Amino acid sequence: MAGMCCGVNMSETESSTPTEPSSESARRRRRMEMHQFRFVAPPLENGNKRKIIDGISPERVTNNALQINDDNQSHELVGDAEDVEKEVPRKKDIIDSSSSSKAEFEVVTEMSKYGITSVCGRRRDMEDAVAVYPSFCKGGNDGSADLHFYGVYDGHGCSHVATKCKDRMHEIVKEEVEGCESSTSTWEEKMMRSFSKMDVEVTNWPNQSEEGRVPSSTCRCELQTPHCDAVGSTAVVAVVSADKIVVSNCGDSRAVLCRKGVAIPLSSDHKPDRPDELIRIEEAGGRVIYWDGARVLGVLAMSRAIGDNYLKPYVISEPEVTITGRTDEDECLILASDGLWDVVSNETACGVARMCLQSRKLPSPPMSPGNDMVVAAGSDSSDKGCSDASILLTKLALARHSTDNVSVVVVDLRKNIKS
Repeated sequence: MAGMCCGVNMSETESSTPTEPSSESARRRRRMEMHQFRFVAPPLENGNKRKIIDGISPERVTNNALQINDDNQSHELVGDAEDVEKEVPRKKDIIDSSSSSKAEFEVVTEMSKYGITSVCGRRRDMEDAVAVYPSFCKGGNDGSADLHFYGVYDGHGCSHVATKCKDRMHEIVKEEVEGCESSTSTWEEKMMRSFSKMDVEVTNWPNQSEEGRVPSSTCRCELQTPHCDAVGSTAVVAVVSADKIVVSNCGDSRAVLCRKGVAIPLSSDHKPDRPDELIRIEEAGGRVIYWDGARVLGVLAMSRAIGDNYLKPYVISEPEVTITGRTDEDECLILASDGLWDVVSNETACGVARMCLQSRKLPSPPMSPGNDMVVAAGSDSSDKGCSDASILLTKLALARHSTDNVSVVVVDLRKNIKS
């Protein structure tokens, strides 16, 4: 990994760790490797936490789930096998997704181009979940515009709340957007209701079965403690249309917009020592205790999350929603867990992503493909920009010794004018 990336020394991350037995060292290297798959979406009809990466699914394979077992590095893709085999190379050790789905907005050909990279890093387990659903529903003033869904869920305590959010959040948002009774609701109201419903489902999930739905997570805590309330997840969700970006955030994951080289935060981290959050917690009867950083009751290092029933009402699931109009100067949107933001600033992240998007050729590969590794990318360099950006940002976080899992989604927002 030696070299320079955007002026940052990308020295070997393992050089500072003592030599370990070969088996343990190999296992650690597997956890530090990134996992990549490529999903190609069909054209539309009109043309102190641990995490798991999961559920990158375009519209035609919405019900497919990508599951990763870090112990044996096996991968299971559940769904329409015939369709999936045509779309997905069955390789392991890198998770990356670049996809395009077409939609038209006046003279602009709107594409959903994105890259996803996630790595377990220095954590023992992976408890992130990432969901991408291009053209997941219709919206806009006339109800005909395509909306694209991007979500990063940063689990803590165990993986099943983040996995549940990955499986259900986009469906709940779709119900709110397309529901008749919600036709006059604002985006803020829709997203707040969606997060509230998601929190209720997570709360009731261990106590009731869902008709026709099999939970996608069989984690250790469920096997040992079926009614575990000490599990939760952050959630940063972006719904992107041709004219706006709606970001809803609950927790300390983050969304950042790169506009003409300037980093614009679209969310604000919910930390217990944030002045307004500290006041809210204390007014609810809780306390913020500094134990390896500010924590709610000395336990949780964030003040908002989905789940965490044992910390309610101090920890709430209510998101903060921002609505940002799109411009021709928008370049990309970055969604990531705090494994990235703990060590990389908004400005640096935007600089790396911008470099990759503007590059006409593939940058120096962050790692050499091995026998069980594949780096999938499209033939067009513009399609590879998001994938390159997500990979380099993840490698940068590891080079700066991030102690958390790292999950990064980079969305290309550049508009292509018809010739």
